[in-house]
Amino acid sequence: MRIPKRPFAAFCFSFIAPPAEVCSTSSSAADWTFLRRRSSPKADAILASLPGDQEVARMDAKEGGNSSVPMEHRRDFGDHGNHIWSSPEWGRTISMGKQIFCNRSLNMRNIVAVGFDMDYTLAQYMPETFESLAYEGTVRKLVYNLGYPSELLEWSFDWKYMVRGLVLDKKRGNILKMDRHKYVKLAYHGFKEMSKEDKIATYGNTLTRDSFDEPDYALIDTLFSLAEAYLFAQLVDFTDKNPGKVPAGADYCQMYKDVRAAVDLCHRDGTLKQMVADDPGKYIKEDLSIVPMLKMLRDSGRTTFMVTNSLWDYTNVVMNFLCGNKKFDSASSQIFDWLDHFDVVITGSSKPSFFHEDNRASLFEVDPESGMLLNTDNGNIIPQIGCTSPRLPTKALKKACRVFQGGNVRHLHRLLSIEASSQVLYVGDHIYGDILRSKKVLGWRTMLVVPELEREVELLWESRDLRKELRRLRKERDAIEDKIHHLSWSVKFEISGDDEKQKLSPELCELESQRERVRSLHQHAQRECHQKFHNVWGQLLKTGFQNSRFAHQVERFACLYTSQVTNLSLYSPDKYYRPSEDFMPHEFDILPF
Repeated sequence: MRIPKRPFAAFCFSFIAPPAEVCSTSSSAADWTFLRRRSSPKADAILASLPGDQEVARMDAKEGGNSSVPMEHRRDFGDHGNHIWSSPEWGRTISMGKQIFCNRSLNMRNIVAVGFDMDYTLAQYMPETFESLAYEGTVRKLVYNLGYPSELLEWSFDWKYMVRGLVLDKKRGNILKMDRHKYVKLAYHGFKEMSKEDKIATYGNTLTRDSFDEPDYALIDTLFSLAEAYLFAQLVDFTDKNPGKVPAGADYCQMYKDVRAAVDLCHRDGTLKQMVADDPGKYIKEDLSIVPMLKMLRDSGRTTFMVTNSLWDYTNVVMNFLCGNKKFDSASSQIFDWLDHFDVVITGSSKPSFFHEDNRASLFEVDPESGMLLNTDNGNIIPQIGCTSPRLPTKALKKACRVFQGGNVRHLHRLLSIEASSQVLYVGDHIYGDILRSKKVLGWRTMLVVPELEREVELLWESRDLRKELRRLRKERDAIEDKIHHLSWSVKFEISGDDEKQKLSPELCELESQRERVRSLHQHAQRECHQKFHNVWGQLLKTGFQNSRFAHQVERFACLYTSQVTNLSLYSPDKYYRPSEDFMPHEFDILPF
């Protein structure tokens, strides 16, 4: 059994043990350790001169260095001090919620090109507005295009209910949360929790293990999927109560197909994109660090590129907003200053198929002003019939960045002059569409954006005492059960006299009473910890005491992961990211932490 690295199994260790590498200060590591352990006027004066959380540092020195929490991490979840690395204001403190966590070593000096997805990576959508908009549009398509009853129009969307990492059982109408071994730990039929017996009967008592993959299951591994998962659960409940009101022949599986079809209709007719274009600030979070981050990467000598499934017109709206043009209109549609921050932009990429070199999609160059597509031969514009020379994009733009549509990763490598796939770092939010394929197929280095992580880390800090109590109760329960098993064995096989057995009976009853008391306390504490993160699904990266299926995928396929893309700007562009040591269960009670 393999215990994951610090980012998961040892998430809490980051609060009680120094990281593998911390930002340097003017003092050496030895001097710093000395100052933390000794208190003197001279030590206080030196600490006061250091950048970062000075007050915490002085308190730590006065406490004699007994605090188990590194100064860099302690209780710091705000945005203060999170200045871009290249700025004069940069300090050594990076709040826990903004840190970049490392699964496998990555030396940024070996990276020559840094690429980004757009939707939910560079552009963080507000789920309360954007996903609600998508949900309402999907419901209307179901009613007006696919024949579902008008009652659906009265439904509402709870954008906080669903989480990433869930699995939809299309045939049975169930929503599942699994651990990293693909054991179902939580199961709901629609919005009704399944009993332990029903869960085991459905997913446990089988001769062969289910893979929980397509086509019978749907994976909710992107934030875009949360609204459709919620709508599917609503339809399951509605169908169970009103079997005659849904279209004829619409079982759970067909209903899911209809939801997917309705979602696709919403995106194809342009309604959603037009709403975002009319008021991008209502649907997209403003992030003033994007431009400085891109500038810092380019100043460090890296090539920057973007690969998005969105088409050029929508991409231009979103990137204009993110890079400073807050209002989109006919005039701003002809502003392309944001292209200065990229070398290549590929729109309409059709990821994940884009990452397959045998994908034969044609590559077209986009004229930004007109949106016209120009034929290319591996990125070189070719003349149209009747012309002796190719038609070039508008010269007035004078942009070094080239914009394309379609193509495949082979075209991108050629455009960027990439010699080895390990020279590319790609940042995305979709574990399948962005990270898994680019890592597994190509060997690109990858960084996954997990917006939920910032809140998850904060809650981990708040629940650290509760989690210690859970570990204590587990050990106590194990000890009591060992005594019960030993005593029961003695009564059954080693003690022959009835009188002696009778004497041990009260002791056995007392142990069983203790076990029930500890079990009840543990169950209550576990429920409290679970609901602290999410009332229904609990911690995103855990299922009980195991890493969740989502966490397992993050660890397998993401070299780095963090809460938002601009956290890259808080670190040196030449940083060497190093993971912490792996631990196996036999090491936990031996090695000091």
